Amino acid sequence: MKALKNLSLILLLVLTFTGCHDKSSKLADFNRAVYTPEYASGFDIKGADGKKSVLVTVTNPWQGADSITTDLFIARNGESVPEDFTGQVLGEDAERIICMSSTHIAMLDAIDEDRCVVGVSGIDYISNPDIQARRDSVGDVGYEGNINYELLLSLDPDLVLLYGVNGASSMEGKLKELGIPFMYVGDYLEESPLGKAEWLVALAEVAGKRAEGETVFAEIPVRYNALKKRVAEETLDAPSVMLNIPYGDSWFMPSTGSYAVRLIADAGGDYIYRKNTGNASTPIDLEEAYLLASEADMWLHTGMANTLDELKAACPKFADTRCFRGGQVYNNNARTNAAGGNDYFESAVVNPDLVLRDLVKIFHPELVEEEFVYYKQLK
Repeated sequence: MKALKNLSLILLLVLTFTGCHDKSSKLADFNRAVYTPEYASGFDIKGADGKKSVLVTVTNPWQGADSITTDLFIARNGESVPEDFTGQVLGEDAERIICMSSTHIAMLDAIDEDRCVVGVSGIDYISNPDIQARRDSVGDVGYEGNINYELLLSLDPDLVLLYGVNGASSMEGKLKELGIPFMYVGDYLEESPLGKAEWLVALAEVAGKRAEGETVFAEIPVRYNALKKRVAEETLDAPSVMLNIPYGDSWFMPSTGSYAVRLIADAGGDYIYRKNTGNASTPIDLEEAYLLASEADMWLHTGMANTLDELKAACPKFADTRCFRGGQVYNNNARTNAAGGNDYFESAVVNPDLVLRDLVKIFHPELVEEEFVYYKQLK
């Protein structure tokens, strides 16, 4: 018994000594690069020497943000939070996550961690089969401006993944009040197709699966760039491409540096509107759009249209353009569910190589044998 008491005393002294010397770290200590994205511009992950904890920093997380950063500290191994840290804190790897965008689900699914998703926004529009199979247990918390916080709280989330549009999410204040940590995911702001996909590494980090995320992502640029290189080497002509349909009395044309246009260029297509070199889509009038469509070899991204007749009903004047009459009209809605949810805006984000392959099949069909995944030809 005496020996046992002595052992207990020694253990207590050891723990006390260790605790006295476990000094709180400073935020400045977290300056060691853990993961620096090669293609994405909106996040990075840093650590500190001798620490398992990491700091995820998201830069300019919404449109119009200028030099704004948000931070999430993931405390691991019982390590303390830096005493001068004022951002969001995740006390352990997230096992229960609420995703306010379907792309967040796709990123977690890419690393086989979609099981962590306990809440979503707009479940009817989500394509992920696991979420649909679990829809009785996955909570639909609603949309910004009409969030069911009682349900959200009952889901006991470790983390809520947010996105901002023209400013900070309106959910911020209430989540802080409830003590629920959150992180912004800015994949939709990335213009690089590979940059969008690389955000899966950030989500892998919060789930404690960064190594798996890095492995999954590393293969995507290999496949993407190999096909891009083949197109550049084996094609001579680039078909001219018109994009989109009217919105009211205007037709919005993406910039030459946008996600969609970069994919078109990498697939060996020639975007027909080169005036917009800014960082956002620009409206043109319907007369100019008609002239562009009349000159284009192909027409892509035609809204909700599933057939040429549906497109003609929406844009009757454009039915006499060369691309329409020749049947060279393609839409990215081949994987649309009964509610209208389009998987192009979900899983395509982490499959830019498959999107590229679809576009190559459209522009240069002799190079691709596989069937379309996200696109289809309107008939």
